[in-house]
Amino acid sequence: MQDAVGLDEAHLEALVRGFYTRARQDPVLGPVFAVAVTDWEHHLQVVTDFWSRILLGSQRYFGSPYTAHMRLPLQPAHFDRWLALFREAAADFLPPDAAVTAVAKAEMMAASFKAGLEGASLSAP
Repeated sequence: MQDAVGLDEAHLEALVRGFYTRARQDPVLGPVFAVAVTDWEHHLQVVTDFWSRILLGSQRYFGSPYTAHMRLPLQPAHFDRWLALFREAAADFLPPDAAVTAVAKAEMMAASFKAGLEGASLSAP
């Protein structure tokens, strides 16, 4: 499957693998992933399926990334760092127009997740 700006599944796999190579070595994100992910190949496939749905309209991902992430001990700074690394990976692994689109989607997700964290902290006892 390929979209109008030349984005295809191979780009998405490169994006996901490139991002997680960086994230696993990152001092902010690495420790979270080290605890949260036990089967890396499965995780990489799920995330690739997610981005395929978001960017290519495939029907391979049916889940709730928000629910999965809110179970983790995350702070707003984690999403800021995630977004910084994602921007770098998108620029490195995607065609330019696709990178702009992917980063815009990622920015919306990060803002939504951060808002969810703030809401959760307000409702906590």
